[in-house]
Amino acid sequence: MPVKSVPLRLSMKGNTQIENVTSLVQQALAGTGLKTGIVTVFIKHTTASVMIIEDEPGLRADTKTVWERLVPADPSWQHNTRNPGEDNSHSHLRGQLQGQSVTIPFNGGALTLGTWQQLVVVDFDTKARSRDLIVQVIGE
Repeated sequence: MPVKSVPLRLSMKGNTQIENVTSLVQQALAGTGLKTGIVTVFIKHTTASVMIIEDEPGLRADTKTVWERLVPADPSWQHNTRNPGEDNSHSHLRGQLQGQSVTIPFNGGALTLGTWQQLVVVDFDTKARSRDLIVQVIGE
């Protein structure tokens, strides 16, 4: 079964920015020429995550709020106190909880997402940076 990988790079702002990447992943899938299989989207960072949400403004705001409540920024986190100049321990912890990859089946060359499902990257870090994704497609 063929395996194809497509790198993607995003410019992100941090602070729990949510970026919809559904169309980028669909384009990467289309470029492989494969029709049936699975796509794994992996982000190569510990302070960002990939997830599926209903992408609408209310849920974007709620997503940011829930992360601020579950894992608040706190200068007393050990990562911050043991590494001078670091302020992003909460960003790493959020990434650990959410995870760095999502796998989605595809048929007919199209992602088989539900009606309201969208694929997003969430950047939990405290500053802007580029984010690297790998779209790996296994199929036929």
